[in-house]
Amino acid sequence: MSYFFSKTVNITFDQGRKTVEEKLKESGLGIVSEIDLDKKFKEKLDVSFRRYKILGACSPAHAYKAVRTEENIGLMLPCNVVIQEKDSNKIDVSVIDPVASMMAIENQELQPVALEIQSKLRKFIESL
Repeated sequence: MSYFFSKTVNITFDQGRKTVEEKLKESGLGIVSEIDLDKKFKEKLDVSFRRYKILGACSPAHAYKAVRTEENIGLMLPCNVVIQEKDSNKIDVSVIDPVASMMAIENQELQPVALEIQSKLRKFIESL
């Protein structure tokens, strides 16, 4: 079992960022955090790296259910979405598979929430 879903899209990085946000919203997810990894590498290590953004995607209702079920599940939230620039007109978009990540937690009550979010993330990737 893979721990992520991914799709390569022929679009610029900036257009892709906007499209990802729109498609996540259509899938019932919102962005709650954002990290420009390439900028952090430059700032902290003084190294150049391709454009690489980590977005934290969340469904507040599902996160609430998960936290009520497993109080430390916040360590694994939100669901990460990665946008990587492959060349000037191509990006790779990847998302975590929440079912795979929940396998590390021995709480079967989380399974329904993980399956619902997995479905939303699969539809999101397919919509790109």
